[in-house]
Amino acid sequence: MSAPKKVFGIILAGGEGKRLMPLTVDRAKPAVPFGGQYRLIDFAISNLINSGLRQIVVLTQYKSHSLDRHISQTWRMSALLDSYVTSVPAQQRLGKRWFSGSADAILQSMNLINDEKPDIVVVIGADHVYRMDFRQMLEAHIESGAKATVAGIRQPLALASQFGVVDADAESGRIKQFLEKPTDIAGLEDSPHEVLASMGNYIFDADALIAAVEADGESPVSGHDMGGDIVPYFVERGEAGYYDMKQNEVPGSSPRDRSYWRDVGTIDSFYDAHRDLISTLPIFNLYNMEWPIHSQAVNSPPAKFVRDSVGRIGNAIDSIVSLGSVLSGTHLERSVVGPWTLAGGGSTITDSVVFDHVHVGQGARIHRAILDKNVVLADGATVGVDRERDLARGFTVTESGITVVGKGVFIER
Repeated sequence: MSAPKKVFGIILAGGEGKRLMPLTVDRAKPAVPFGGQYRLIDFAISNLINSGLRQIVVLTQYKSHSLDRHISQTWRMSALLDSYVTSVPAQQRLGKRWFSGSADAILQSMNLINDEKPDIVVVIGADHVYRMDFRQMLEAHIESGAKATVAGIRQPLALASQFGVVDADAESGRIKQFLEKPTDIAGLEDSPHEVLASMGNYIFDADALIAAVEADGESPVSGHDMGGDIVPYFVERGEAGYYDMKQNEVPGSSPRDRSYWRDVGTIDSFYDAHRDLISTLPIFNLYNMEWPIHSQAVNSPPAKFVRDSVGRIGNAIDSIVSLGSVLSGTHLERSVVGPWTLAGGGSTITDSVVFDHVHVGQGARIHRAILDKNVVLADGATVGVDRERDLARGFTVTESGITVVGKGVFIER
């Protein structure tokens, strides 16, 4: 019987998240709150922990304080069993420069791999919402004999230009080509209307990964990107396999949320991902206790719904309300409310995402909006109701009409 492989997890969390501004003005993208009480990073870490990985590093760079704090306060593993989740900032080990790409982040953090001496390295992104059992992908990687394996999720052919796409050879299990945002590509053999989009999750034989990023680091023309440079390196050598997420069986998943994956890199996709949480039979189910999404335990009282001072009764329909929130005579519909939100009598919150410690004044209205933490609406104030007024006040408004208000803003009537 052969000895079990030693597996090391690396989460890439160094991106700026420019397309999520103003939510990333002073926090890293993986630290952005999601689903009320979570941070985006919690989904990546939970998937690795639930898959049995116990040695995980998170490579950070931009505006990482809140992310580092969240990891240190939340993800405390047993040192007795040599288990850990730890954030590692850019250390300038190869000169006075920051990471120039995701592959360069690994190259500059090579000491972590050398210290642990793993057989296999799992490399994943930090800002996608999904569930995945990496044990099954690990088994497929080992059985295939590939040096690198790319996880792919089936997406409509019409959306191929939004992703890195795997041109898969079903017979050999290898990748024929890795195409970055192709505009003209055939669909899958067994599903002509779909393509296999890269999830940004990879598994490598450790020695092969080391050789690849070292060679990439010496290239003056490389973009030093895992998807754009490292995967093609293995494809050219016939050493890159693929793993179809359709094969992945996550405990407790339902046919409706099976194989769910959402890249929340834009305000609209971030908003849409929240919409996926709130229906009676959600497209992504936060309540799967067989594969829980772990996060920091919020030391707060339960959410409370009460009449307001004049006896008005509120209601909450198709919504998520987090701990510590008090809604007084509030109409809440199709929305996600973060911890410690206070909403006054006669207020209305519809089709919105509200972060923590938001104060909604009496009679205030929020519609199709995302409000960052510590936002205060004066009595009778509105946001998301009048596009031109929102723009005049300096708020971000997407083409689809989602208004975004940054941290700590006071909104007058």
